Amino acid sequence: MLTTRYVTGAPNWIDLGTPDIEGAAAFYGALFGWRFQPGGPEVGGYGLFQLDGRTAAGGMQTTPEQGPPSWTVYFQAPDADATARAAGQAHGSVRIQPMDVQDLGRMAILADQAGVPFGLWQPGRNKGLDVVREPGSLCWLELYTADVPAAAAFYHSVLGLETFGVDFPGGTYTTLVPAGESEDAMFGGVVPLADAPAEEEAHWLPYFEVTDPDTTVARARELGGAVRMPATDLPDVGRIAKLTDPYGARFAVIRSEPQPG
Repeated sequence: MLTTRYVTGAPNWIDLGTPDIEGAAAFYGALFGWRFQPGGPEVGGYGLFQLDGRTAAGGMQTTPEQGPPSWTVYFQAPDADATARAAGQAHGSVRIQPMDVQDLGRMAILADQAGVPFGLWQPGRNKGLDVVREPGSLCWLELYTADVPAAAAFYHSVLGLETFGVDFPGGTYTTLVPAGESEDAMFGGVVPLADAPAEEEAHWLPYFEVTDPDTTVARARELGGAVRMPATDLPDVGRIAKLTDPYGARFAVIRSEPQPG
């Protein structure tokens, strides 16, 4: 499970790049109960989405030259520079070189072997998100990719991530776990693009926990978002839906089934 007990390779941050941060703040505020706290000019206006006073995500206004509107997931790295070099050696690339963010930490933006962007966060004063797995916060991640074994090999080489296969009717779901952790520490999955017709290109998709996916889908529509997959039950997993915000950033919501133990 995703937790705030951050270890090497675990997701520890997520942020939104959007052409309209005020509009996005209004959308996610109405959807998840977030309040946006903008940062000052020293951080380029980068701000925090807060859920009951706890940081649930980051966000900033971006230009078309910086890429399309999207959510970016960051993984904990003890040495962002060394991890960035490892990504290059594993046929990935570095899109933003490692850089210090005041005394908060050190970050970089990389891309995997299929060109999917993701981030690194080497914690300083900021250890990561304050809240996960509660309604209105990040609870799961999925990587959609054309070549699951190649992706698994890349993230193992760069972040030390390990995979476990979880059987379900009709196939096996590949889950991701930080190095040295048990299967209970799984935080996401890797899905073949061929098995997900709605996913036209490789990307990371964040899932946010909600109490009522159907109500969330209806509210997202009212607020100008779009529905990529209507609310659907997955046995022993929960009820999920895939959406975009009004600017095209992809995300999903889930009401998770209680897990044993």
